[in-house]
Amino acid sequence: MTDSSHRHNRRDVIRTGLAAAAGLAGVDALAAAAELPAPVPSGAVFREPARDVPLVDDADVIVCGGGPAGVAAALAAARAGARTRLFELHGCLGGIWTAGLLTYIFDFDKPGLTAELARRLDQRSARTVVNRSQFVYHPEQMKRLLEEMCLQAGVQITLQSRVVGAYRDGQRLATIVTESRSGRQAWRAKAFVDATGDGDLGSLAGCRWDFGRDDGACQPMTLNALIAVRDAAVLKDCISFYGGKPIHLPAVERFKAEIARAGLTPSYGHPTLFHIRHNLLLLMINHEYGVKPFDASAFTRATLHARNEVHRVADALSKLGGVWEGLQVVASAEQIGVRDGRRIRGRYVVSRDDLASGARHDDAVCRVTFGVDIHAPTRKGNDREPIGRGGVKMKPYDIPLRALLASDVDGLLLAGRCISGDFVAHASYRVTGNSVATGEAAGAVAALAAASNRPPHEIPWPQAKATLEKLRTS
Repeated sequence: MTDSSHRHNRRDVIRTGLAAAAGLAGVDALAAAAELPAPVPSGAVFREPARDVPLVDDADVIVCGGGPAGVAAALAAARAGARTRLFELHGCLGGIWTAGLLTYIFDFDKPGLTAELARRLDQRSARTVVNRSQFVYHPEQMKRLLEEMCLQAGVQITLQSRVVGAYRDGQRLATIVTESRSGRQAWRAKAFVDATGDGDLGSLAGCRWDFGRDDGACQPMTLNALIAVRDAAVLKDCISFYGGKPIHLPAVERFKAEIARAGLTPSYGHPTLFHIRHNLLLLMINHEYGVKPFDASAFTRATLHARNEVHRVADALSKLGGVWEGLQVVASAEQIGVRDGRRIRGRYVVSRDDLASGARHDDAVCRVTFGVDIHAPTRKGNDREPIGRGGVKMKPYDIPLRALLASDVDGLLLAGRCISGDFVAHASYRVTGNSVATGEAAGAVAALAAASNRPPHEIPWPQAKATLEKLRTS
């Protein structure tokens, strides 16, 4: 044994002895012996001791978030030849499409993955088309399809895993840390995509971000649910787009009147039913106001409150009898639907002016055709006008690649809701058709960056465009 080892052992013995002599017991004695901080009063700070974390270095591209944007990014990166890892918080891929039971898709008339997804859902008889950009789909079939596509492309999927740390090598993001059933693990890659929806990775990496309006207001959340009825056909006048017919607001008003007849007023001013298949419907009647998605306590309260409202409305409708007799909730969403999350600062900020002018960009990765959709931020506002348009008449506009490139950290791309934009623009591009398109572009550029060992912002646009076009036409 070396002199150094003797000194360390003796120091440990002395430290343990001093702790015992001082009358410390249990955890306090152990903390003192290991030079760990003793427990501190509630509301103070606990300093977690440093520890070694297993490091995995087997991916070129890492995508955090397996929703519409993340799946698209992972598929594009893998199909472009990159070794790709995809981390998802929930127990399935799809995010708001599956865990969130959205069932209704906007702004989907685009080339590439959007067209492929629509075609493959049709092969499963899993959607009802409203028009070229909108359709209702079966969430369980969507879940299976996304898993199948990612596995076929060679994407390495890890479910029930959350990104909890991000570390840079100089200006460049180099390593992330996740928590999962396997514990805490570190992962290294050449390029990363934040597709978490709420900008979790960008925030952890030290990026600046914005949230909600300048006055602090934000759009409400919504918890969806699947319900079963005895005969959907007799309820068709209350069901939006029943049979693929583009009838929405009249159906909403009739459904709202039925809820009122049951003695309730829903928290969302446009309560909606969508027809999934046979006698299976989607119920959307809830708004949770003023909740920040990065406030765990508020997020939890909103979810519990929303689920209670869903069941109260369902029970009240069932008690009406008649066409509503036997209505039951089959499943409420695992994930409450979030409209406003962090918007990570990029090298371009998509703005309200872009919408008003119909902006065009040489490095366009997505053409947005969906209008501004601002759900009232308060219950009082909802009673006056459930959905506002932000005072702008939108013209179809481009999202440039620069809005997908984090401005404060190299090596990080953004996709989906967390791309760089202002509050009004975000209320237009946040729908999932655009999430797929931005995810596809982020994945393609991440693969190019990894292959050439360059940060994504150094990839020449002609090269990025050519790769993206190849992916979208293959």
